[in-house]
Amino acid sequence: MEKNNLRIIFMGTPDFAVASLRALVEGKYRVVGVVTMPDKPIGRHGSVLQASPVKQYAAAQGLRVLQPERLSAPTFVDELRALRADLQIVVAFRMLPRVVWEMPRLGTFNLHASLLPQYRGAAPINWAVIHGDKETGVTTFFLRHEIDTGRIILQRRVPIAETDDAGTVHDRLMAIGAALVVETVDRIIDHDGHVETTEQEVFLTGTDALREAPKIFRDTCRIDWNLPTVRVYNFIRGLAPYPAAWTEILSADGRRTALKVFRSERIAEPHALSSGAIRTDGRRHLDVATEDGFLRLLDVQPAGKRRMTADQFLNGTDVSACCMA
Repeated sequence: MEKNNLRIIFMGTPDFAVASLRALVEGKYRVVGVVTMPDKPIGRHGSVLQASPVKQYAAAQGLRVLQPERLSAPTFVDELRALRADLQIVVAFRMLPRVVWEMPRLGTFNLHASLLPQYRGAAPINWAVIHGDKETGVTTFFLRHEIDTGRIILQRRVPIAETDDAGTVHDRLMAIGAALVVETVDRIIDHDGHVETTEQEVFLTGTDALREAPKIFRDTCRIDWNLPTVRVYNFIRGLAPYPAAWTEILSADGRRTALKVFRSERIAEPHALSSGAIRTDGRRHLDVATEDGFLRLLDVQPAGKRRMTADQFLNGTDVSACCMA
């Protein structure tokens, strides 16, 4: 089979997915349709509609775009079937109903930003960094009913440095994932769909604990200063730059001010302070006590203000009698 004859439908929404779609388009693969989320209302009154990054790129390339409200709607299923796809590719999209992922003769494969079976779920990059992992990766696998459990086609490993945050890991995986999508399509073409795959359980040893990657909510992002320094440090970088870890500054008179924290550094120094206590010179250094040391906050964002460095924050805020709650 030639790649020009392989009819592909691509499904995705955010920037992470755009890289894979671009790789297919620039590689001259035949993308006959792109499925993405409906335009999202933005602005104070929701009067302006914003297209997803995938739609914006697809439209600029003249690709056909489908934006169903419900993926199981008969009208969408019929429209999808009419495109006569041989293969569907899913990158950072919604869970598909069986009638959709079973439709193409060569199946539907997904690109997931982890080394499956580790970190099944919506936020694999964040949780790998939060847990302090030294490596992660990308995986392509064929879809089946249970989410993120299908047979693995290919994987690529990627190191995580101690100075990485979720944003830098995201960008690295985005590029490597796009290349892996193309490699996966080529392998499927070469074998006319009869590509060798592996059950995910093969990648687990008897000592491996299976970690999940559930969706992250605001409450998930609150910093617990009672934890060891390294865990708080990993937590902050695992949520940076988005959605960002946060805490509250508790003033002497009981007022609370929310503060997002984007970047920090560890200080291994024994102390007798309570966790959450603030140590500062009032000009440049903003240190917060943890269970076994300090976190020096470097980039922060007070509620209602822009992101700033710690010295910019201290220039207009007296935290000498405050603590983190």
